[in-house]
Amino acid sequence: MGKITTGLAAMLIISQLAGVIPAAEAAVASAMQESKDSLEKSNGSRIIFYMNSNKVEQDGKMYQSPRPAIVKNGTTYVGLRFIAERLGAIVTSNSKTKETIIQLDGSELRYINNSKSYSLNGTTYQMKTASYTDHNVLLVPLISLTQGLKIPYTVGNKSITLEHSTKPIASFNVQMGEIIAGETVVTYETKSHSPLGLDIVDERWEGKEELFDQPGVYSVSYSVQDSEGVWSNPFTLNLEAVKPNDPPIASFFTDKDMYRMGEPIIYTDQSYDDENAITNKIWSNKEEVFFTPGKVMVSLEVTDQHGAVGVLSKEITITEETLYTSEEYYKLFTPIGNKMAVDGFSVKTMEAIPYSYRTEPVTLFRSSGPESINSEGILYQDTIEGAARFLLHHKNKTGLLARLYILAENQGTTPAIITFKNEGMAGPTSYAEWAGRVSLSRYFEGKLTGESNRKLVLQPGEKRVIWSDISKHAMKPQEIITFTGDLSSNAPIRYTSLLVSANRDPITDLQKLPYLDPNESIVRGTFADSTRVFEYNELLGTRSVKLSLTDNREDPFQLGSDGIKGSNAMNSGNYGLLYKLKLNRVAPNTLILFNPRGGLFVGSALVNDKVVVFGHSGKEDISSTASVLYRTGDLEESVDIWISPTAGSNLPFALLFEPMPMKKFN
Repeated sequence: MGKITTGLAAMLIISQLAGVIPAAEAAVASAMQESKDSLEKSNGSRIIFYMNSNKVEQDGKMYQSPRPAIVKNGTTYVGLRFIAERLGAIVTSNSKTKETIIQLDGSELRYINNSKSYSLNGTTYQMKTASYTDHNVLLVPLISLTQGLKIPYTVGNKSITLEHSTKPIASFNVQMGEIIAGETVVTYETKSHSPLGLDIVDERWEGKEELFDQPGVYSVSYSVQDSEGVWSNPFTLNLEAVKPNDPPIASFFTDKDMYRMGEPIIYTDQSYDDENAITNKIWSNKEEVFFTPGKVMVSLEVTDQHGAVGVLSKEITITEETLYTSEEYYKLFTPIGNKMAVDGFSVKTMEAIPYSYRTEPVTLFRSSGPESINSEGILYQDTIEGAARFLLHHKNKTGLLARLYILAENQGTTPAIITFKNEGMAGPTSYAEWAGRVSLSRYFEGKLTGESNRKLVLQPGEKRVIWSDISKHAMKPQEIITFTGDLSSNAPIRYTSLLVSANRDPITDLQKLPYLDPNESIVRGTFADSTRVFEYNELLGTRSVKLSLTDNREDPFQLGSDGIKGSNAMNSGNYGLLYKLKLNRVAPNTLILFNPRGGLFVGSALVNDKVVVFGHSGKEDISSTASVLYRTGDLEESVDIWISPTAGSNLPFALLFEPMPMKKFN
């Protein structure tokens, strides 16, 4: 045993002294190196600790531990330095931090006497019981070592067996991404080390290729040999080489190769990809109809998830024969909600049908001034009894996160009941026109699903936030909210719309808020009789006629009051007013269009119990466009249209009624 015995004796002496003499650090390191150099090497090491005994068996040889393995407070303790040396670890001490440091196989553990924690690779972990010193030997919970160094162990009747491999360890990885057969050059990055700190002197590969010619799964193994001649266990990865990507196939056909001018073209797309992963399609010159004779080249480009492209072009012929003119075609086939060209100038002189109306007793609470809010405050306030409609349309320009609220206050002496009927909200968003349309669309959708009739009882003097969805999400600077809602009350209720910073309580802080003045061009106010019902019994659609709304001529603006100032107010544009148009006789094959007369308009309408959304924007002359709202069939019909000016859009607008051309057979 010569050198081994001498080395162990030196280590035992040093391990006993190191807990109390930090100055011995250099000697400890030197003795450890001597021990490590002198230990017999094998492919693995089995260490058996006998409980309550100093005897330790390693690979069939017996050693004496300076302190016995012992169970204390339900935890098995062993001498730190002794077990570390048996494992071939490097042991050092830090006099400043008073730590004993163990380094093995790339792991570093740090222990401090009388501490319940230890450090593993810089992360602190807790132990059930603290380490402690006995006869100048630092004893630590065995479980912390086995877990930290990933050493498997088994517990016998009166012993604990540790299995620690001293073979060198090999591993490797390859570059990220797919390996494409016949294309991808595989790069290998190897990693290897010896638990005993020996040099790696040789390596061995099985199945390694830089280029895999055929698709499939390939097993590649890597082994290394240390300077003592011991080989590692093979490290194996299964590498999958996939077949090269086939580009997608662009494929389409038309129902014919030759068409008349104004004849609809049916395109059938049959593009495909072997992975069913076409990510983009770009058509060129694909039109549903052409109005100029000649040869036309239509192309389709498809792209798959790998970026590969497939292209197909097909030539069709447009003859000099006409099936439909462009005007006839678009009147017949423009989808509902889409826009088409009209003669905007001729609309001015088009015959107008007589407009008269009756009203329904709904009071409008319009809070849209100021539209852009620069500071916190009360936007509008008034007292209303009975049926009421609310329109809010405000942009946050305070520079802060803010919330928009509606408060209801019972100023009476008896309980009051509020019944909520319907609502539609959009935002917060930075797109005012979108908010206006979506709010109105949701309001109309609510009309279709039926009134909610949800009730709220307000006690005398009580204030409550109503329609809490309005304030659910804070508005960022430059964001806007649009809201349309209906309710009714059996007693006078004071309603208040306000905007405050997101963290403020609107009820507590109400008395501290100033009243905000509206911009001159943006109104607020309270307006009675805010539903106008137009019923027309004459036949429509036999000739081109119009119904002009929100123009303050045929359709006058509402007059009301400013509940804050006590002054008169005019509902410019009749925003928030609901038009119910009942057209009892509409001729067969009649086209009903929405024509904006004042510029950009993004809106919504309820037509025969279907919500129709439409939009007019862009660089073209907007008044020379119209959206299709409805087409009658081959029989006379009754058509009901509900429509309201959309917040954020321009007015006035007109509804056009035009006879459609006769459909022709191809």
